[in-house]
Amino acid sequence: MKRKIALFMTMLFIASTLAACTSENTPEQSSAETEKNQQAEVNLPSKDRAGNEITIPSEVNKIISISPSNTEIIVDLGLADKLIAVDKYSKDIEGIPENLMYFDIMNPDVEQLVALEPDIIFATGMSMSEGNDPFRPIKDLGIAVAYIPSSDSIEGIYEDIMFIADSLQASSNGQKLVNNMKAKIEEFRKIGSTIKDKKTVYFEITNAPNLYSFGNGVFLNEMIEIIGAENILASQDKWISVAGENVVAANPDVILTNVDYIENPTEEIKNREGWENITAVKNNDIYYIDKDASSLPNHNIVKALKQMAEDIYPEIYKK
Repeated sequence: MKRKIALFMTMLFIASTLAACTSENTPEQSSAETEKNQQAEVNLPSKDRAGNEITIPSEVNKIISISPSNTEIIVDLGLADKLIAVDKYSKDIEGIPENLMYFDIMNPDVEQLVALEPDIIFATGMSMSEGNDPFRPIKDLGIAVAYIPSSDSIEGIYEDIMFIADSLQASSNGQKLVNNMKAKIEEFRKIGSTIKDKKTVYFEITNAPNLYSFGNGVFLNEMIEIIGAENILASQDKWISVAGENVVAANPDVILTNVDYIENPTEEIKNREGWENITAVKNNDIYYIDKDASSLPNHNIVKALKQMAEDIYPEIYKK
């Protein structure tokens, strides 16, 4: 089951339209109150990241996050104290309050969610992957539910962060997260652009016998390119099943994996029958990349980017 969930969370990856309006000042309003109200009106999105119409309350004090990626964003926006419940995969995220209620991503308990009286629920597109909308009854009650499908691109991740920040009137903090992320990525991009003799990379998402990886149109592929390397599957699109013999034929210089549901994934790769002549295997260039940092589409992908860069080009990035 853990393997299925790990694959599921990885596979299901996919701009905020801003509603601007103005309000007239009343004699009783202070200039600070007016500015706050205007800022709230400008920043509250009218559509969620899935393109659904949404009405977000002007004051949000009770947040439910049904996605670890979104939970990490909310915590790093400085709004962890407003979380009243999260999904089960968010349970161990540093900074969330104690004694929260935990919900299943695929089958959340609707009655319990409603009983908590949230101002807004941030949901993942994963919840709708089986063709139904478990949050529909909640939306019908007038509770704001914002869907954020997993973004395929780094640009999409920036937009996801700003959507959550704008929704919670934390646009300034959201922009700081995005700017910091952009600055760090640019550091790697500058170095990567100078690399002429590019190494080839195979990044494994699930292990044998059902190999799974990605091609073009996935943020992890962008990360490999930013570092100055080449994905052996870049000619293919999105998330893909992989034949072992194709990896052998491509003969990657480096193999990366974020598989965390077996005891030693790098050793498993090293000992695969027929893989012994792959350059990465012969040179022992097989590395584990943090699962959360490389699979949750948010600002923390820069942690995985650093790991990947140092593993692929230790002589360039390790200082």
